[in-house]
Amino acid sequence: MVAAPPLHAVGRAATVLRAVSAAEPAGLTTADVARATGLARPTAHRLLVALRGEGLVDRDEATARWLLGPELYLLGAAAQPRYDVTDHARPVVRRLADVTGESAFFSAVRGEETVCLVREDGSFPLRSHVLHVGIRFPLGVASAGLAVLAYLPATEIEDHLARVDLTAYGDAHAPDAVRRRLRRTRREGYALNPGLLVEGSWGMGAAVFDTEGRPRWALSLTGVERRFGTARRPELGALLLREAHGLSRRLR
Repeated sequence: MVAAPPLHAVGRAATVLRAVSAAEPAGLTTADVARATGLARPTAHRLLVALRGEGLVDRDEATARWLLGPELYLLGAAAQPRYDVTDHARPVVRRLADVTGESAFFSAVRGEETVCLVREDGSFPLRSHVLHVGIRFPLGVASAGLAVLAYLPATEIEDHLARVDLTAYGDAHAPDAVRRRLRRTRREGYALNPGLLVEGSWGMGAAVFDTEGRPRWALSLTGVERRFGTARRPELGALLLREAHGLSRRLR
């Protein structure tokens, strides 16, 4: 289920940019953008054309797919010194991948979503491809979003579950099921995604906190199911928590 699009023009444009960003590097057709944003197709097309005029999106004429534009790169480069934390996170993610052999990730909270910022692949030849840099999931979906949501205040958790329909990602994301996973996450310290997005693709995540003790980022691991068995999960969980604690201290 797609949330209702914003009524104002700036909000609509931002919604379109986020949809295109989440689909990089493959891009989206105009119809894809309309479906992802809940906008009418003519409205989506007008916004895309206007954004292309400003260099904020680009269009591959061979595939008719929309991609992020060069102006966004320049804007991002200008904003990087103020907001970028990946220089601190990248060596941590690389270390997780090297030690475990799995794919490791660093995600940031943006609004009510997590956005993947860093990916590093380990040595194990079979990998999960559910996550990639730029992909977004609502809080409560995937291990990073579950780890973050678990450590928000109870009132914010209930407000989120009441407003956001997570069952778009499957019946396993119904509110009561999510609440059970949140309780388990708080009990164990780390989140577990037992193949809820793609069968056989498992993940684990741990929240990273800011100076006020609020979860703002997350570290996570993904891989094939047999690499996340009951005997290995405590080891992976302890490693994630140790690295998340150290990164929290550095980011503060």
